[in-house]
Amino acid sequence: MTEKPLTVVTWNINSIRARTELFARMVAMVEPDVVLLQETRCDNSAFPLKPLRQLGFAYEALNGRGGHHGVAILSKVPLLDVNSDILGGIDHPRHVSALVNFGGPIRLHSLYIPAGGDEPDVETNPKFQHKLAFLDELAAWGKVASTEPALLTGDFNVAPYESDVWSHRQLLNVISHTPAETTRLEAAREAGNWVDVMRKDRPEPQPLYTWWSYRNKTWPGSNRGRRLDHIWASPSTAHRVTTDVLTEARGWEKASDHAPVIARIALTA
Repeated sequence: MTEKPLTVVTWNINSIRARTELFARMVAMVEPDVVLLQETRCDNSAFPLKPLRQLGFAYEALNGRGGHHGVAILSKVPLLDVNSDILGGIDHPRHVSALVNFGGPIRLHSLYIPAGGDEPDVETNPKFQHKLAFLDELAAWGKVASTEPALLTGDFNVAPYESDVWSHRQLLNVISHTPAETTRLEAAREAGNWVDVMRKDRPEPQPLYTWWSYRNKTWPGSNRGRRLDHIWASPSTAHRVTTDVLTEARGWEKASDHAPVIARIALTA
């Protein structure tokens, strides 16, 4: 009998308290074992754990302060060795990780890279400067993180490849797709030999999007999306992982502007 894979979802939910019902809807469809969230937008003490525990998520790792940023891991299987790191020199709640045991320990990371503001200019936009510093530090940090079996997931706020955006030419000077960001993210991936498993499953030039702006009132409309959400696997783990995007979730009423991304980890290759 084939062993059931471990199903992991990463999702920028854009406020867990505002979208608890959508979380439940996603769970009913995907039946995940672990959910990694970004942009939870609430303090740990205000996290709505009761309805999530009723859905079977008995274990949690939270890193949230106030109403900005925030990441979390919610799990139906035990979480071990919970850890939060600071990257880019500013103490924001942008990372949390934990080990799960599935054919051996696998570390699951939920990461929320800064959006970077509106202007891709480090002289006039401190938010963009912080984003680049975060991406620079990600290379050395990720080189260490990839030495153990791991998935590095989350809202990276960078669409690195031409087919990760609806128009490479028109978005070259738009934050999330500028060369300053895409080259740094690719350098970080290469430094840790991380495998971009979403692109392993859907090679370029196939368009692949996970985010659609709220400004597009007729979603999917012209399908002007970007791939801002990612799943990277460590070299020892990538061959066990397949991925999918729950694109239809972007069309739900009061949806996040990000769609959930699914990773399924086989017990053996």
